[in-house]
Amino acid sequence: MDLLPLGDSALLVQLGAAIDEETRTRVRSLLAALERASLPGVVELVPAFASIAIHYEPMRVHTALPGADETPYERLRDAVAAVLQEAALQALPPGPLVELPVCYGGAYGPDLEAVAAHAGLSPEEVVHAHAGAEYTVAMVGFAPGFPYLAGLPEHLAMPRRATPRVKVPAGSVGIAGRQTGVYPFELPGGWQLIGRTPRRLFRPDAASPSLLRLGDRVRFRPVTPAELAAWKEPP
Repeated sequence: MDLLPLGDSALLVQLGAAIDEETRTRVRSLLAALERASLPGVVELVPAFASIAIHYEPMRVHTALPGADETPYERLRDAVAAVLQEAALQALPPGPLVELPVCYGGAYGPDLEAVAAHAGLSPEEVVHAHAGAEYTVAMVGFAPGFPYLAGLPEHLAMPRRATPRVKVPAGSVGIAGRQTGVYPFELPGGWQLIGRTPRRLFRPDAASPSLLRLGDRVRFRPVTPAELAAWKEPP
């Protein structure tokens, strides 16, 4: 574990470079410890695959945390190190299960047939495999609310498109490498699109803007185009 400066108002907790379940578990446990500590001056905690970025207000840290002749970064670094040393890295309970209805193929999943051909399967077999797996949110990033989901069946893995699309519709479900993800709003992107969900993954005016958080579990439920069109978003 390394504590490193990230610009002049952020600190990075780096937990190596591996993208695996063990590292994700450590990130989630340490994130929970930092949330409980509520260190003064910290304004945001941003977890990633193998790190946590701690954004802070230097003047608040300087006045609230002890440290003779230390910079705000050094004061926060020492406080973070103390929290992480005392943190009981106990196994956290599984994250909540979130179900996302998805209409696969056709105009909603224009790359489904290409994924099927790459995997040596029929489109129906790809849908069955993709919807039959349980995923874990490994990171939220790239764009606000965009979840990187671990747990994609290995035989569905596929490289990104050679030429990214300029516009990917909101709710598009895609595959890139060994992960699947969901576009929270219209964005450019190069993931292989296999379906679309009507769920809103990001609400900027909500108390918790992102529908999914690190450690949440996700399942996809196939729906018909008619069901997609008739969907009403929960409040």
